[in-house]
Amino acid sequence: MSAVATPVARSASRVEELMGAVEPAFLSLVGWSEERRVVTFPVEHPVMGMPLCRVGDCDCVAYSASGLCRNCESRWRKDGRDVDDFARAARSNRRLPEQDCAVAGCLRPWTTRKAQLCRAHEYQLSKMAGLSLEGFLLLGDVRPLAALGVCAVTACLRQRPGKGSPYCLQHFQQRGRQIREGTFPGDDTFQAVTRAVSKNCEVSLAGLEPLVAAEVLYGLQERVRRGTKVPPWHVRPVCERALAEQVSSLADLDPARLCKRGRRVLTAFTASSRRLGMTPESERRKDVWDAAAFGHSGTIRFTEVRQSWLREALKAAVCDDLPRRRGRKARQQVQNHIAAFSRLSESLHLQREDKGAHLALLERQDMVNFSNRLAFLNSTGEISVYTWIAIARMVRKWLEQMRSMGLTQPGQPLHGLPAEFILLSQDIPDEPEDSEAGKDLPDEVMGVLCANLDLLEQRSSREVRVAVELLIDTGRRPFEICSLPYDCLTRDPDGKAVLLYDNHKELRLRRRLPVPEATAALIIGQQARVRARYLETPVSRLVLLPTVMSNPDGTKPIADIGLQHHDWVAALPDIALSVNVYRDGRPERAEILFDREKIFPYAYRHTYAQRHADAGVPVDVLCQLMDHRDLSTTQRYYRVGDQRRREAVDRVTSMQFDRHGSRVWRQAQFVLDSEHARRGIGEVQVPYGLCTEPTNVAAGGQDCPVRLRCVGCSHFRTDVSYLPDLEAYLADLLRGRERLAAFAADSWAKAEAMPSDEEITRVRRLVHRVREDLEDLTDEDKLHIQDAVSVVRRTRRVVALGLPRVGPPEDLRPERPTG
Repeated sequence: MSAVATPVARSASRVEELMGAVEPAFLSLVGWSEERRVVTFPVEHPVMGMPLCRVGDCDCVAYSASGLCRNCESRWRKDGRDVDDFARAARSNRRLPEQDCAVAGCLRPWTTRKAQLCRAHEYQLSKMAGLSLEGFLLLGDVRPLAALGVCAVTACLRQRPGKGSPYCLQHFQQRGRQIREGTFPGDDTFQAVTRAVSKNCEVSLAGLEPLVAAEVLYGLQERVRRGTKVPPWHVRPVCERALAEQVSSLADLDPARLCKRGRRVLTAFTASSRRLGMTPESERRKDVWDAAAFGHSGTIRFTEVRQSWLREALKAAVCDDLPRRRGRKARQQVQNHIAAFSRLSESLHLQREDKGAHLALLERQDMVNFSNRLAFLNSTGEISVYTWIAIARMVRKWLEQMRSMGLTQPGQPLHGLPAEFILLSQDIPDEPEDSEAGKDLPDEVMGVLCANLDLLEQRSSREVRVAVELLIDTGRRPFEICSLPYDCLTRDPDGKAVLLYDNHKELRLRRRLPVPEATAALIIGQQARVRARYLETPVSRLVLLPTVMSNPDGTKPIADIGLQHHDWVAALPDIALSVNVYRDGRPERAEILFDREKIFPYAYRHTYAQRHADAGVPVDVLCQLMDHRDLSTTQRYYRVGDQRRREAVDRVTSMQFDRHGSRVWRQAQFVLDSEHARRGIGEVQVPYGLCTEPTNVAAGGQDCPVRLRCVGCSHFRTDVSYLPDLEAYLADLLRGRERLAAFAADSWAKAEAMPSDEEITRVRRLVHRVREDLEDLTDEDKLHIQDAVSVVRRTRRVVALGLPRVGPPEDLRPERPTG
């Protein structure tokens, strides 16, 4: 008996737990009672409510802008009257809900709206020829009748119209139709599985198992609490399917037998029920985790890992790693690691006789076989080289992490794992050479994007457009922009605009980013629109970019804008870029189409970094602007490839000068074959050019015999890319001479520190010669040189202070107002 009673007791306990979590205020809102077991959706509720037809006695939902239901709207269009006049005068031709007989005190239902009498009183009236309904109701011998009881269908609460049938009129007709069609299952089954006669604002839970009813009520409460729109016709299919299949829990329902919106509601209800009382400890014992137990969304699946020891070790490693994962992609990053180990599991299963079940028998050869299998999958095109590298790195890293966690100790899942079962660094292939200069978007592409922002707003919403503009202006991550609070704009003590945002990836909150006034004006305008839309919500709860879906109070931000952004980019015209090509050894401009697949929201972050790097912002300042912890991370955002750097060196080398300002001419082939190698081993960078003196080169520029008096040294070379540094150096010399002339110091000290007239003359002549040669170039050649100088200067190591001050990067949209 105990074996049978245990599931029943467990189900009763779960029902009590779920109903205990449903708030009394919510039960009162939906008019719930254990006797009727009907959920009534309040018409005026912002989430559960719905607009009803304007026709007075029609209780149907109004789907159109006219405020009429489909039936009444069809009659209105044929009627020809004004919609207000029609709504006041018309009556619904739909069967109204069950109502009591018009005889005072009679508890039996009327038969039709026209008769307004129960079957017995309608029969009495029919025997009185010529008597109207009003006259019949005034007769003294008309007596009210007692109710005959409710319909025998378990889910139905309608009254029986007569003594001859245990069913209400609708179910009596339905039963007869099924008998005629040969589909009648018998009275017992018919009474148990037949749904109630639906009303627009009601969903009947009568006839459902107690656990199913509790799951529906709790799931409905949680869905309403999240602000998700949930009308009754979304919930009704789930309840009717649960009744038809007589399931004991919503988890037993087959989603495939429901419509799309029914599947969505079923998933939400079962997730809410499952998460009640859920803890990380309870989830760890499962092979499929609900990531909500760990503060994330979605599910984490270990089912693809076949060996139990590897699966349990992986669970421990994931549980250890999850607290360090933040943001929307945290779950996917963990799932990628699990997928890498599923490849290892598959390799062990296919290549070992014991299918990899005995970890003590594993050896180094198994890892070699795993590496060979990855190489094979790459050769067949199943995985790319990047995926191969990523899988190998993940497996190597996490195996080391598992050992450091002590999972090889007695009692742990990896106890007995041989030490040679390891993936070495040399087992991982090198990454392919990447010749692209980062993922930044060229200026021509950004110009087209900024010019078509109106199209983005037309295809999506104003919020998506503002989000894209802020991505372009600020270089923040997409999720950081989408989740901005309403009060994200402040001012520093100087009155300059500052953006307040949360770095979710590194869990660094309330970060401050200086922004131009045009960006501040964009935010202020969006704040005004949000405030006008949600007047009742406190400012502290509002978000800057509220979604239009399931968001009655403006507290839910827009989700990832990737899909809307992709559709917008796909609708743009072709974007042509002007690039340099070499024909017969001479550069020419050519037009190529830009690959629009490279235009995605995160590319704006790379573009922001590149734009500031091009403007000369030092890398340490740019690191702060990007909110990175490590300079090396920032440098990856504006990396310049070797091919592009080599082309730039070729251009600036063609305008190289010695210390006298004489042009150093080289043949093009000589530059290509030897200059790049010499730059690496035969010269060293000095503040205003290059030094080829062997001793100083060997010392890395720290053993200059003339103490960096470069313009007087025969080993000194400079080129057009050093022109800003030479100009700054000349200004420093002149400024220093003026200061020393009035400075109180011994004559010998002033003589040592005083810049010589020869040095100033030499630097001035060198600057003049470089400028003069630049002016002699054609406009097209000047453009080529400027591009090359920009590339070379971005990749140059800074070796001296006193460089020219840099300004903000060029605004991509100068036409925007700044206030």
